[in-house]
Amino acid sequence: MATSATDRIRRTSVASVYVHYVAKAERKGQTREKVDQVIRWLTGYSQDQLEALLEAKTDFETFFAEAPAMNPNRFRITGMICGHRVEEIEDPFMREVRHLDKLVDEAAAGKAMEKVLRAG
Repeated sequence: MATSATDRIRRTSVASVYVHYVAKAERKGQTREKVDQVIRWLTGYSQDQLEALLEAKTDFETFFAEAPAMNPNRFRITGMICGHRVEEIEDPFMREVRHLDKLVDEAAAGKAMEKVLRAG
């Protein structure tokens, strides 16, 4: 059963959180391009599609539901985010949200992109 917090996240626009993702990356000496790269890797959206979704203020539920190609390697994302182990989150929607949060955190921290993107 969805909680009110989960419902609120589903309805939240990606654009409203994206500005915080970018600010976090830039505050730590990283770039918007790295944030965009992890989003594209996770979802399969092109840069043009991502920009259009941000402009349209697409909500998270739609953003993930309509993603062209969720990366199969996303299940290699493990560790703690917001006090929860990513790999143990049961709600598939919230797991995708936390996958994105974890990727942004790692990119913002300056972790090598081949590690962030679970290459090899």
